[in-house]
Amino acid sequence: MAEKLRIIPLGGLNEIGKNLTVLEYGKDIIIIDCGLGFPEDDMYGVDLVIADTSYLEKNRQKIRGMFLTHGHEDHIGGIPYAMRQFNCPIHATRLTAGIVKLKLEEHELSDTVKLFTHEAGEVVKAGCFTVEFIHVNHSIADAVAFAIKTPVGTVIFTGDFKIDPTAEDGMMDLTRLGELGREGVLALLCDSTNVERQGYTPSERIVAEGFDRQFAGCNNRIIVTTFASNAFRLQSLITVAHKYGRKVAVTGRSMENILKVSTELGYLKIPNGTLVDINAIRTLPKNKIVIVSTGSQGENMSALYRMAFSGHRQVEIQAGDRVIISASAIPGNEKAVSRIINELYRKGADVVCDKLADLHVSGHACQEELKLIHALVKPRFFIPVHGEQRHLQAHSRLAQTMGMDPKNIFISDIGRVLELTRTTCKWNGTVPAGKVLVDGTGVGDVGSVVLRDRKHLAQDGMLVVVVNLSGEDGSIISGPDIITRGFVYVKESENLMEELRVIAAHAIDKCLANGSRDWSVLKANIKSDLSGYLFKTTKRNPMILPVIMEI
Repeated sequence: MAEKLRIIPLGGLNEIGKNLTVLEYGKDIIIIDCGLGFPEDDMYGVDLVIADTSYLEKNRQKIRGMFLTHGHEDHIGGIPYAMRQFNCPIHATRLTAGIVKLKLEEHELSDTVKLFTHEAGEVVKAGCFTVEFIHVNHSIADAVAFAIKTPVGTVIFTGDFKIDPTAEDGMMDLTRLGELGREGVLALLCDSTNVERQGYTPSERIVAEGFDRQFAGCNNRIIVTTFASNAFRLQSLITVAHKYGRKVAVTGRSMENILKVSTELGYLKIPNGTLVDINAIRTLPKNKIVIVSTGSQGENMSALYRMAFSGHRQVEIQAGDRVIISASAIPGNEKAVSRIINELYRKGADVVCDKLADLHVSGHACQEELKLIHALVKPRFFIPVHGEQRHLQAHSRLAQTMGMDPKNIFISDIGRVLELTRTTCKWNGTVPAGKVLVDGTGVGDVGSVVLRDRKHLAQDGMLVVVVNLSGEDGSIISGPDIITRGFVYVKESENLMEELRVIAAHAIDKCLANGSRDWSVLKANIKSDLSGYLFKTTKRNPMILPVIMEI
């Protein structure tokens, strides 16, 4: 029986971020991207979310390489965690490789992981797969799509992209996509992020013009926050700052790292004397300084957040500061961004974040650009990727308007296996997939049970009942003592605390009277009696933890 190409998404479908796709044929596997996601509101204490890679760990001997489309966190952020589970060669363009190298060094993995650098146009052999790097435009330099030649046909994976004819690094290589389309493409996996937007995505050059308007005639200090990875926007900022005689200071770890890598690799051209240390800004006039900062998504530890809430060592927002937010809120981050903006206004800052100011453009293709890709590639089968369900469905409808047969469109989900031959495409089961939560140094040790407990504690607090019992007859020696956290303020609820002590003592006496010395029964009775009383009197349901000690 002939082998089939298996396409298995382990992330990036029905969610934003955590992008990871597996291509498998016979004894060979390649991985496209390995990103992370950010925790949802009910994931209390969780730092990051990564893909479940247990299928790859089980089949590590088949893995021939990991190929990265670009250097954004939602496409590379999970690499250090994955490399601890299975080590494989990583293939990326120069800037992407530079960013990944920093990550590997930070996690002390740079000596064990092989990282290969390639240019757009290069072709890499990985087992039975041949992967071609194709230049695309995005909001980070060195982004690529992949044309993957397999034994059953060519698969094109666009990665994140838009079509920008005036891009700093040249327009997306549409010619090559057209050539591949004429040769014949088995399947297209295409970015769906902006499929709901009509028209075309504006060029990054519009933002440079927007910066120029904001800098012109401004005599106050300017603070700009944007995505750290957008080297093109950093270049625009530096160019405009130099034009108006301003020095540029950078704050925020990720911004500093990107600046370092981009400068070393030649992606940023910084005029001599323009860049200054953040500690030097106190000696400069306000109209001669620009501060470039992280924090465009309202992150609690970001530089802009610390400036706004007076926690930054070198910079504090002052009345009259012009704060330019050159980014749009990622879905789910709107509240955090709004909170920072409100605090900036409270401090008297002049906040500029209106879309009409042309201070941000997306890095993802809108409908007309997506139509152009479909027209050029002309795939036999289409698999929309990178988006929530509404994005995937909208992209399916768009493909149908281009003449694609609905029977040849497959809206997948993480863990679902799609098997392709030269002429067919069918579902065939699932593999383990899902979310692995990273909390501090712990990876995967916070599961649904722990999250449920954290949610319970966050909503209702907890109540601890401590009692000492005699080892001889089981009688109460001391207690019950009641300790609460996040439930009520004890000093103002002494009557309730006393009533809870009485109920707990009665529950213990009732068990002992029945001849039971089983601690699990004692604890269950205490919890049952207390929870019933508390819900009846307070309409609250705190977590109750009986602690029984025998003396």
